[in-house]
Amino acid sequence: MQLGVVGLGRMGANIARRLIRAGHHIVVQSRNEDSVKAAVADGAIGSADLRDLVAKLEPPRAVWVMLPAGAVTEDTVWQLAELLSPGDTIIDGGNTFWKDDIRRGAALKEKGLHYLDVGTSGGIWGLERGYCLMIGGDTEEVKRLDPIFAALAPGRDAAPATPGREGRDQRVENGYLHAGPCGAGHFVKMIHNGIEYGLMQAYAEGFDILKNANSASLPEEHRFDLPLPDIAEVWRRGSVVSSWLLDLTATALARSPTLSEFPGVVEDSGEGRWTLMAAIEEAVPAEVLSAALYARFRSRQDHTFAEKMLSAMRKGFGGHVEPSQR
Repeated sequence: MQLGVVGLGRMGANIARRLIRAGHHIVVQSRNEDSVKAAVADGAIGSADLRDLVAKLEPPRAVWVMLPAGAVTEDTVWQLAELLSPGDTIIDGGNTFWKDDIRRGAALKEKGLHYLDVGTSGGIWGLERGYCLMIGGDTEEVKRLDPIFAALAPGRDAAPATPGREGRDQRVENGYLHAGPCGAGHFVKMIHNGIEYGLMQAYAEGFDILKNANSASLPEEHRFDLPLPDIAEVWRRGSVVSSWLLDLTATALARSPTLSEFPGVVEDSGEGRWTLMAAIEEAVPAEVLSAALYARFRSRQDHTFAEKMLSAMRKGFGGHVEPSQR
C-alpha cells in the first residue's frame, strides 16, 4: 500500500523504514531535510512539503502524522485537511489527548475525511521489535488499512499464546487492536503510559532500597553491599517481575552501576496527567499512578538513585533525554 508519513523523528523514521521493509510505498515529509534524505536512501519517496506529499499519493490517500502532541500536530492535521480529498484518511500516531481526537474526527467527517487515532508503543526499538498499536476510528477504514497495521505490529511470535482466547479478534495476538471509535485508541494508549509510570516507579524504588542496604545509618551487621547489575540480571530469568522495562534496567546498570551520568530529573510527557484526569472524571482511585506522577514532579527539586533509574529507563525505551542532559 501507499502511505504518507509526516514527521521523521525517533519513531516516525523507523515506522517508515519498517513499512518499506514490508514492501509498502512510503512518501515522507519532514522539516528536517537530512531526515528526508536518510529516509530516501532507505527506499522512501521524499517530498518538499505537505502539498507535494499529497500530490505523490494516489487516492484514497492515507497520511500518518508522527509529531509531538499539541500545536504542531494540530496545525499539521488541518493543513492536510485542506489538501486531501473526500475519502482520504489522516492518522495521528502520536500521543494526542483523546478528547482532541473526538473533536477532530467529527470535524473531519464533515469534510468527508476519515480520521484514525493510533496509540503507538515501541519507542526507538520498534523498527526491529515492531509496534504495539491501539487504534480508534471507523471500522471499515481500519480494515482497509490493515496491511499497514499488520506490517508495523510485532506479530504473533512476540509473545506466547494466551489460553482461552479462541474466537476472539486475532489481530490482537499480532500486536494491534481496534479499540473503538475516534479517541478510543489514544485513550487506551494514555492508560498504557499511566501504568508505565507506575511500573517504572516500582522498579526505581525497589532498586533504591537495594542500593541503600549498605547505608551507614544501619547497624553494621544489617548492611549488604549488593550487586545491583547482577540482581537485575537474575530477575530477568524466571522471575515474576521480569519485563522489557527490567531488561532495559539491567542493560543500564551493566553499563553504569551507579547511573552517575543521569541527573535524576524526570520529565513527564502528559499521558500520566491525562490518566489521572480520566480517573478523577470516572471516580476511580489510582493511588499508585498518582504517586508515580508526583514522584516525577518531586524529581525536579530533589534527586535520588530512584530518579536516576527512571531517567535510564526512559532513555532506554524511548531515547528520551532529560533537559539537564542536553
